[in-house]
Amino acid sequence: MEYRTDRPLSAGEYIELLSASTLGERRPVDEPQRIEQMIRHANLMVTAWEGEILVGAARCLTDFAYVTYCSDLCVRESHQRQGIGKELLRKVLEAAPCRIVLLSAPKAVDYYPRIGFTQHGSAWTIQPGELA
Repeated sequence: MEYRTDRPLSAGEYIELLSASTLGERRPVDEPQRIEQMIRHANLMVTAWEGEILVGAARCLTDFAYVTYCSDLCVRESHQRQGIGKELLRKVLEAAPCRIVLLSAPKAVDYYPRIGFTQHGSAWTIQPGELA
């Protein structure tokens, strides 16, 4: 497995990866322009490659000093349970040695405590148009 921070992705490649993982259920995979913006505005993307096949990615926003928000951690279902997700996060920590914050996908809630994450009980979200 080769882990990279310098290999650019197309929206099509990322959509294909999201669709091959359970994360595709909660991402706008039918909106390539939006996916392109998501990729373009992430300032840290760690990818996992098996030859020319993209098998995983950690898409992050970070200040490289205090906090990294990991907005996507996805691994192809065919490659899960091989340590790829954990290694992607290890590479994120190498590139940005600070706290990682993330919101877990429902199917991954049990994964993060197993690899050392601590649950934080005061996370909040809001959608456009919902601010009182």
